[in-house]
This record gives sequence, structure tokens and C-alpha cells, in this order.
Amino acid sequence: MRILVDRLWPRGLSKDKAEIDVWLKSVSPSNELRKWYQHDAEKWPEFKQRYFAELDAANEAVDELLGYVKKRNVTFMYAAKVPEHNNAVALKEYINSIL
Repeated sequence: MRILVDRLWPRGLSKDKAEIDVWLKSVSPSNELRKWYQHDAEKWPEFKQRYFAELDAANEAVDELLGYVKKRNVTFMYAAKVPEHNNAVALKEYINSIL
């Protein structure tokens, strides 16, 4: 199952070709956090801390995601150019910590 975990749809990618099963904007970082972070690797530790706090407060969204994760293998889809420091990586760490 392919789950898009970005708040914004990736530029240049048509919804038909994306083959996304679910778009869960509700588990993505807030616009404020996303704009603050701007994929600055130096901010990565604080970004994760702030993002995890947002996820802690988003019970329904996290529960929905856990419902998918517990039933099947999922792939978190994202549009960030940096594969090591993005919200999908942080989200995976968060989900693994509560499973």
C-alpha cells in the first residue's frame, strides 16, 4: 500500500500516474513546521521533536495510519529531495516507536 504523507501534492506528478492508495495529509507536518524546517539538516533533531509533538496531538490521524500499517505492508511516499531527512523518515521512526 502506498501512502502519500506530504501536506502538498508533489509538483509535476499526476494523480493517475502516482499510484497512491491513500493521501494522509493529516499525518504530515503542519505548514508552520514545514516552512520553519525547509529541509535544513542542522534543524533535523528539533524538527523531529516538534513533528513528534504534533503527531502525539493528532490521535485520530495516527490511529488511521496505524490501521493501515497493522493490516499490510505500507510504503510512505514523499516528494522531498533529501532521502535521509524528511517527514516520511521521521514518521517511520515515530510509528516504529509506538508499535
